[in-house]
Amino acid sequence: MTANRTLTAERSDLLETLAAHRHFLRFTVQGLTDDQARQRPTASELTLGGLVKHVAHTEAGWARFVVEGTAAMATPTDDAGFQAWADEFRMGPDETLAGILAHYEEVARRTDDLVRTLPDLDASHPLPEAPWFEPGARRSARRVFLHIVAETAQHAGHADILRESLDGQKTMG
Repeated sequence: MTANRTLTAERSDLLETLAAHRHFLRFTVQGLTDDQARQRPTASELTLGGLVKHVAHTEAGWARFVVEGTAAMATPTDDAGFQAWADEFRMGPDETLAGILAHYEEVARRTDDLVRTLPDLDASHPLPEAPWFEPGARRSARRVFLHIVAETAQHAGHADILRESLDGQKTMG
């Protein structure tokens, strides 16, 4: 990959949008204790720490897909795989919010580097067979990065609802 590539407007827009939505997610969890980050303040199974953990895991997986292709997207096929997927949404007793946020920062740095240096945003790979993907579908790097933006924005909204339910704090407003 080229290290000193001049950023196009498209790449700059992707980076700016990723940064904005990551900021909202991180801002929503600021000032929480680990115990608060593990709490389920709504009927949902979601926790604030678990959401950040999930977003980091999902972003890292999609970034691997951009580089490695279909093999990077393991679809759970057994109970252990589905349990590991479910655990992405939970902040374990041995995990800290600070640790989860540090991991998320590292994932974001790697993704941003990929946005900056990937030779071709049109490069694509076939999606793995899964019930939620159309058979034979492919995803370009550009579309993957847009998906990461959408995933982050959606979960930042979920986090805002959880935080307001937890202690009345809001990300905006």
